[in-house]
Amino acid sequence: MLAGPALAECRLALVLALDVSSSVDAAEDALQRGGLVAALTAPEVEAAFFAGDDPVALAVYEWSGRYNQELLLDWTLIDSRERLLLVAERLARSIRSHNDFPTAMGYALGYGSRLLQRAPGCLYQTLDMAGDGQNNEGFGPMLAYEEFPFDGVTVNGLVVNGADYEAETGLIAFYQAQVLHGPGAFLEVAQGFEDYERAMRRKLERELALPVIGALPAPADTEPKG
Repeated sequence: MLAGPALAECRLALVLALDVSSSVDAAEDALQRGGLVAALTAPEVEAAFFAGDDPVALAVYEWSGRYNQELLLDWTLIDSRERLLLVAERLARSIRSHNDFPTAMGYALGYGSRLLQRAPGCLYQTLDMAGDGQNNEGFGPMLAYEEFPFDGVTVNGLVVNGADYEAETGLIAFYQAQVLHGPGAFLEVAQGFEDYERAMRRKLERELALPVIGALPAPADTEPKG
């Protein structure tokens, strides 16, 4: 069993939410899943996980339609390299739950909020919303933040840019205006699913970095870098 003690001390409860709506085809989903696994096991991300004395608690789910969220990894304390590798192996074996539903981001955020409510007692809580499209079913992110408990929660974004249809040309602006939420929230951009691994790795490094007391929040990054 991967899950650690429910009341263990930890410095960060981190939730990763993966978009499996109908705009993500099978090849793109494979790049997304493989990119996440590769990012989690990258040496710099591994070092960031273990930079502090207290462990990080990790959970992962995938989302699409309003009633289509699937938990891939329940709360797990990443307290050793072996535990991190076991988590990566589990995610590598995961099978997509849905492929024909729209993008119900408000419902996905609500699911993430409920998941954070039963997280281990960590100093900070962060939820990542990764996606390649704007909300197109049900209520949107702004209403989710009004209706679900998000006090003290940082919601970061990972935009998969490069869609070739007009409806998604404002995706970065949508994430900046409606998805980012809470202290220090930032946006990372992948230029297509081929760039997912790099963007996820860079985002995880930043999220897992130990907080600097008195530091000002860094501006949102919206351009890919090496």
